[in-house]
Amino acid sequence: MLTGGCATKKYVRNTTSPIQAKVDQVGDQTNKNTAGLEDNRKEIKAVDERAETGISAAKERAMTADNHAGEAMKKAQEASVAATDARSKADQDAVEISSLKGIVANLDDYKPVAETTVQFAFGKDKLADEAQAALDKLAADKGNMKRFVIAVEGFTDKIGSAEYNNALSRRRADAVVNYLVTKHDIPLFRIYVVGLGSQKPAEEGNTRAARSKNRRVEVKIYSADQTMASNSKTASN
Repeated sequence: MLTGGCATKKYVRNTTSPIQAKVDQVGDQTNKNTAGLEDNRKEIKAVDERAETGISAAKERAMTADNHAGEAMKKAQEASVAATDARSKADQDAVEISSLKGIVANLDDYKPVAETTVQFAFGKDKLADEAQAALDKLAADKGNMKRFVIAVEGFTDKIGSAEYNNALSRRRADAVVNYLVTKHDIPLFRIYVVGLGSQKPAEEGNTRAARSKNRRVEVKIYSADQTMASNSKTASN
């Protein structure tokens, strides 16, 4: 019986051992599969996070591109408006320049119609109230003339170097031009300006009164309108 019992146990061991080994193998494989699945889940999660980050970055770049496109469109529209304005201004300037060429071609028809002289303080190039009032009257005397030019000549007294006086006389003349252009809308291309320093004094001598008279700007308006009107009257007579 003991011999039979041992044989039975041995038989059972021999029979169950391969089964247990197989079970253990399956268990190991299951654990490996479980670990693999966990790794896959981690990898998928990482891929999802990278994809989400990429999508967010792409959205941000798209929004930035849209903003840049909007700014570019706005600038393009502004440039188009500016170009249209520039063309309009250029066309107007071309008409005025053409008119001026006609003026230059017929300078003999231009006669002096109005003039004024404005005085300046010693060493100054700022227009006094009296000077502005004189220029206002001159602009009013111009009336509605269409064909006219204005000569602006700046002067100084004889105190100081020639270089200093030439520059000062030009600044005085420029002050007159700036006033006529800004306050009375006189086109700049109709104005001829020069600074003559102490040349051509209004009064000779070195007295205070003479020096005061020489610190001046002479402004003269020449027009062909009056000549045309006179010619028309002569022809009708």
